[in-house]
Amino acid sequence: MTEGTYRRHEPVKGNTAHSPVLPVAPTRGRLRPLGLDEVRITGGFWARRRHTNATATLGHCRDWMEREGWTGNFRAAAEGRIQRDRRGREFADSETYKLLEAMAWEGGSHDAEITALTDVIAPAQAPDGYLNTAFGRPGQQSRYSDLEWGHELYCHGHLIQAGVAQARARGEGELVKIARRAADHVCASFGPGGNPGICGHPEIETALVELARLTGEQRYLDQAALFVDRRGHGTLADIEFGRAYFQDDLPVRRAEVLRGHAVRALYLAAGAVDVAVETGDDALLAAVVRQWEATVARRTYLTGGMGSHHRDESFGDDFVLPPDRAYSETCAGVASVLLAWRLLLATGEPRFADLAERTLFNVIATSPSEDGRAFFYANTLHRRHRGTMPPADRVSPRADSGLRAPWFAVSCCPTNVARILAQLPAYLATTDDSGVQLHQYADAELATSFADGQGVALRVRTDYPSGGTVAVRISRSPVRPWTLSLRVPAWAAGATAWLVDPDGRRRTVAPGTARLTRIFRPGDEIRLELPVTPRWIGSDPRIDATRGTLAVQRGPLVYCAESTDLPDGHDVDALRVDPSAEPEDGPDGTVVAPGELAAPADPHDTPWPYRPLDRATAPTADRTGITLVPYHSWANRGPSTMRVWLPTTQSPTPPPPPTTPTRR
Repeated sequence: MTEGTYRRHEPVKGNTAHSPVLPVAPTRGRLRPLGLDEVRITGGFWARRRHTNATATLGHCRDWMEREGWTGNFRAAAEGRIQRDRRGREFADSETYKLLEAMAWEGGSHDAEITALTDVIAPAQAPDGYLNTAFGRPGQQSRYSDLEWGHELYCHGHLIQAGVAQARARGEGELVKIARRAADHVCASFGPGGNPGICGHPEIETALVELARLTGEQRYLDQAALFVDRRGHGTLADIEFGRAYFQDDLPVRRAEVLRGHAVRALYLAAGAVDVAVETGDDALLAAVVRQWEATVARRTYLTGGMGSHHRDESFGDDFVLPPDRAYSETCAGVASVLLAWRLLLATGEPRFADLAERTLFNVIATSPSEDGRAFFYANTLHRRHRGTMPPADRVSPRADSGLRAPWFAVSCCPTNVARILAQLPAYLATTDDSGVQLHQYADAELATSFADGQGVALRVRTDYPSGGTVAVRISRSPVRPWTLSLRVPAWAAGATAWLVDPDGRRRTVAPGTARLTRIFRPGDEIRLELPVTPRWIGSDPRIDATRGTLAVQRGPLVYCAESTDLPDGHDVDALRVDPSAEPEDGPDGTVVAPGELAAPADPHDTPWPYRPLDRATAPTADRTGITLVPYHSWANRGPSTMRVWLPTTQSPTPPPPPTTPTRR
């Protein structure tokens, strides 16, 4: 670790008396994020989802955790009956903490609920700061006796992050004190000369760094750095999945790609970036960037989803990305956005915002149902069976249903979606010494101050991602030149994007960053016009599972075919799309792709599924327009089959099965 003195973040001159309300608040880096008190999403795609999150999802999560006894575990621990009455998995405590964090970021409307939950948690904390309902009491395993699977440090991490959220959003309170006592306990227990172990599930690292940023306390940063440096030396047991599952097979600095359990790998990488930024460790930061690049190039789905193994929830080998076996856990999507945001702040490079956008629209937005009360745990890209509606009154196994389920035995995803949607305005924009940068597009209002204390305010109006025009109106500006930077997404490559200045001049802009520097005046409007039209997307030929298929993307949205839109008796696996013509916009946000629909086949009429190719014979098919819907909206209309990657009419097609003589 590079030597250096930790510097506490100071408010930018001209801001209010407190620091911005930030989920991630680095003291160094290329860009300074704007906080929840500086950015407000006012309408459109994300405003609707954030409203549902605040008014439905948070209460849904709270009610299910109470119903399942997860919040009741804290009462049982304080009352001495935990051995008999504890319910839920060993990491169930963390869900209460993630819910608290989400409520804190959402604002004052949840203060009473935060107070009530904090009052439940506080009596369960031991005098030395340890807080866990699954370990350490009579009749339970001793503290830190199962670092591979116990999740104690993981739970402490989410508790600390909830405390940081409370401190930044609402000011000092009891939750902050509980979190600091827990952090002090972790440092005393795992610091130099203490327990040399690490947690099987990384998360504590990001939490400790954020607490260091909040308090200015060096020991929290030092402990986070120690955890990062301990990883990869075979500290944890060699399990059936191998130590790579825990990222304990190679030190962070030596790894070339993210591997093992996808959520764990992404959380560890995020923590390593935090440590690298705060300590000025450029080599550590470069190592994570190298791993991110390799992972995006070889182990990431079109949707931005990560993780192709169901059994161990892990990354597969390079280019092993089967659509029908995509695990693409929602929590991995959340973790990917958290990592990409940290890398963007550290480097200023728009490619990190590109992946965050893709993942937000096609993983995060896909998980919750339209009413915010059911969720996908895994996000497949090809559903072969319609599935059945999960029971509304019972817990579902993970990834067991083809439809969104109201709650899972492992319900990490609903609370993770809740907390990132609550944080979302803080991921839209940044500032630096030159000006303001917009990274994600939504109807929004921004107000902040530059380092010299002069204020700037913007209004963003857009129907993105349905439309491609982003209009930025200046509400307040210094009387001096500054630069407005707008991200031009990578998906715009091959088409024309335009930047229109306040005088009406248009210039083409390439994917990357479009910049306009001038003395802005209130009322000035700048427009970015992005080519949001449907287009065919192919895949690297090394991805065996998608050869001979194409997908459709419109702007940042990936589209899919859903059996709901097909004639009765037909299924998505009977589709063939025709790449000789372009897909076109359809009604109500749909896309219509040219193609054909084969007649339904009898699954029982084939004695042997392999036949010589006879090009003179082709199955009966009807030319048609195939309706595609945004992937994030699939399965909102009931049980269905679905696929993102569609076979083409140019792919060799085997002849129809031979007629099987009827046995007499």
